[in-house]
Parts: sequence; C-alpha cells; structure tokens
Amino acid sequence: MNENFRKSMAWLHTWTGVLIGSVLFAIFWMGSLSVFDRELDRWMQPGTRLETSTTPVSLDRVVAPVAHALAAGSTQWGVNLPTERAPHMRFFYRDAQGKTITRAIDPHTGQLIADQGSKAGTGFIFPFHFSLHIQWLDLGHWIVGVAGMAMLVLLVCGVVIHRKIFVDFFLFRPRKRLQRASLDLHNLTGVLALPFHFVATLSGLIIFMGIYFPQSHVGAYGAGALARDQFNLEASGGFKRAKANRPGTQASLDAMLAEAERQWPGGKAFLVRVWHPGDANGYVEVRRSYAKDVTMHLDRLTFDVQTGAVLHRFQAAPVMTVQRFISGMHFIQFDHWGLRWLYFCAGLSGCVMITTGFLFWLEARRASHLKKGLVGVRVVEALTVGSVTGIVTATLAFLVANRLLPPGASLAGQDRAALEMWVFYLVWLATFVHAAWRRASPATPPARRAWQEQCVAIAVLALAAVLLNGLTTGDHLFKTLARGYWPVAGVDLVLLLGAGLAWWSGQRIGQTSARRGPQAEARALHQAAMEEGVCGG
Repeated sequence: MNENFRKSMAWLHTWTGVLIGSVLFAIFWMGSLSVFDRELDRWMQPGTRLETSTTPVSLDRVVAPVAHALAAGSTQWGVNLPTERAPHMRFFYRDAQGKTITRAIDPHTGQLIADQGSKAGTGFIFPFHFSLHIQWLDLGHWIVGVAGMAMLVLLVCGVVIHRKIFVDFFLFRPRKRLQRASLDLHNLTGVLALPFHFVATLSGLIIFMGIYFPQSHVGAYGAGALARDQFNLEASGGFKRAKANRPGTQASLDAMLAEAERQWPGGKAFLVRVWHPGDANGYVEVRRSYAKDVTMHLDRLTFDVQTGAVLHRFQAAPVMTVQRFISGMHFIQFDHWGLRWLYFCAGLSGCVMITTGFLFWLEARRASHLKKGLVGVRVVEALTVGSVTGIVTATLAFLVANRLLPPGASLAGQDRAALEMWVFYLVWLATFVHAAWRRASPATPPARRAWQEQCVAIAVLALAAVLLNGLTTGDHLFKTLARGYWPVAGVDLVLLLGAGLAWWSGQRIGQTSARRGPQAEARALHQAAMEEGVCGG
C-alpha cells in the first residue's frame, strides 16, 4: 500500500477523532445505557417496581374506567400493555391543549401509580442518545448524523492504517506506561468490536433517513404536503376517519384484542389506542408487539369502536420492512438478554476506544506542545476530560439527585423531573470548569490530576447511588438479590463495578513515568505511533 496514502489516512483518522470524539463519546455512552433504559426506569421510578403479571389484563375492567375518569372529551387515548421489562401499564391521552399526558397503572389492581417525577431512562437517557435534547430545527439529530458519518470515516481509516490489525486483537500490555497501554487498548477495543461499531453507526444513520433525506418521497410521490402525507401513510401505515359528531357506544376492547392476536398467529399486542372516543365514528388501533422479533414491524389492525369489526389491516411493504429490520438491530427491543448484554459491553468498548484514543493523542503531543509553547494539548485535554469523565459524572449525579429529591419537589417553576435534568447539565458544566482549572498549569502532574479527581468523583457518586437506593426505597442490594429482582439489583451491581473500575482508572492515570522523563516518554511514543501509522499530524 502506498505509504503516502496510509499517512493521509492516519492524518484523517487522527483529526476526525480529535474534532468529533467528544460528541461520539456522548452518543456511545448514552446509547450503551439505553440498552437497559427500562431497567433504569424501574430503578429511578420506584413506584413501577412491580412483579411481572402472569395473567392477561382486562382492558374493559382495568383501563376503561381510567379512560372514563381522565380522558373524557379527549381526541384520543391509549395504553401500552405490560411486558417483562415494563410490568406496569402506560396510559396516555391528549388534554384540551393538545398536550400528551401519561400516567402509569398497576395492572394487578387497576390503580393509578403516583407520578414518579423523573424522565429516567426512556424519557431522558434514550432521547439524548440520538438527539442530544436539542430540538431546534432538529439540530440534535443533525449533529448526531454528522458524528455518525465521522465514525464511519474513523472506522475505515482505522482499518487502513493498521498494519497489524489481527495482531492487535491479541495485544494488550496493561503494565506498560500509560501511553503504550492506551494505544494497545485503543487498538484492541477497535478491532474486537469493529463489526458492532460499523453496524450500529450505519443503522443509526438509516433509521433517521426521513430527517437526513426529507425529500426522499418526492421522486415517487411528488412534492407538497399531500404527497408527503401519502408517503407516510403507505410507508408507516395508519387509518383515518372523520368524526360523526354524534355519540356512540364502545364495544369490548378485550374482544378486539383477542381478535387481533388471533389474526397474528403467535403474536401479541403491545399498544391499544382509541381515536375519537365516545363518537359514533370512533375507531380502535391495535399494534403488534415485536418483543419476539428483530424487526420492529408496523403491523396493526383497526377496529370500529361500536361493532368491533375490522376496518383496516396494515403490513409494511418489503422496503420499509428492511428499514424496520435495521431499526430492530440498532434498538434491540426484542427479548434476548444475552445479546442485550453483548450490546451493552460493545457500546462501552466504543467509549473505551474513544477515551484511549484521546489519551494517546494527548500524551504523544504533550512534550512537543510544551516545548513550542502551544496550547493545543491543554485545550483538547480540558474538553476531553469534561466530555469523557465529565458526562459519566453528570449521569451519576442524575441518579443521585433522583434518590435525594423529595416527591413533588419544585424550584423556580421547575418540577422534579426538570430539576433532575438541571442537576445533570450543571454538574456536566462544572466538570468542564474543573478540567480547565486543572489545565491552567502546563505541568504534567496537574494535567493528569483532572482525570484522576473526576474518576474518584465517579467512584464516590456510583457508590452513593447504590447506598441511597437502599436507604430511600428499602430495596437494598441484599433484598433485591434475595428476591431475584434483577432490574434493580442489576443496576446496583453495575454501579458497584463501575465504582471499582473508576477508582482503579484514577489511580492508573495518576501514575507518572518512573524510569523515563515525561518529555522523553512522549517523544518515544509519538515516534512509535508515526512508525506504526496510527497517529497523524
């Protein structure tokens, strides 16, 4: 292979990683947590810590009374049925202002569960993964899309520039100095999870094709709002019928549910929604669950609300089915605990790959930048510390705030859920300030001290979250392990493991080169990197 080409790829790999690595870390971190978003929901919303129901839930007996009490006059209401991962029922409806209101129902008793005051995993962590919670002009989606394209560039360049890609699979020398160990771990995690990183990144881009290519329907359907609506109708399904503006009765929802599941051999429903409730032209939409399928299919049946007769049946066309299969591979909503843990570990390996790439770049350039009086390393390191250990610290502060804030807490017009999110963002901002303050001195010890101190903060917060969960809910680790209540016990165990790893990492990063000076070490590693072709610029 042409050496100049390899050097160009190395330069592109290096600077793409430096410029976009912080965003990629946030995406990978939140994506890894999103694999267990519903388990985090139960940890952060203790009122939903229910046992999985073993008997079918009667919608007529449990849900209809709630709808009558809460959704009178609403244009629509619906309910997500209980599952193994979310054993409560999620009832939702539109209020007079068009806002969607959501309440949880205990399927065993039919009683409303008090508002838990937390967005938790599905409401905060999962949307952060693909939108960064930046809604203006879909800017968050576009930033994530650009980062996804950059990730594909990094992966391709990484394969091209490594001469010994298969050797890297087996090479890790943790007892070597920080720079060498970081490079080994960067190579190892990059090679080990390469297929996952590529598929996850590419599938993430395909999922949001409607945002990145908003005119994709024009070629087949033409321009204009009507054409777009027709495209969405045929691609994603749906049924519409105008109101009759005269009162009507409601047939048995249980009977409609049974008929839907009869028409889906082996399939179960996960959502039931009533449109135009109380109107003679109302209709009921029943969507099929994909808990047993990789494909997040769009199968649905629509029934007449008064007679229970089937009005419409939808199955996606082959092209849309492929897109939904790719979505299923990315979101892993199907029930497979082995793959779920594999996704979680592979996602975290991406976080490790990004972090060690940053560490190696910083250590390889620290001496030369210091000698030349440049501030590049100091700026990048401050941003990197806040982006890596900072977002982890903020996430754990989010969990701790969840256990410390009292029910119904509010401040300056912000409710409890908003206060939790404010804690996350303020702590995250504070980690950048801390990193910049520690980087005010160019000396090597303070540079590493920012990493070390934030790793210690991660360990302390993770341990505090476990202890506070037991103290505030009574569901301490010994109790949940004895009951086999793994959604909560699993979160506590991962927090404890994370605390141990953070403490060890802080001590490891804090070590200084004992046998060689830092400038000589950095120059040697930079030269080694140039020889291997893994470091450009």
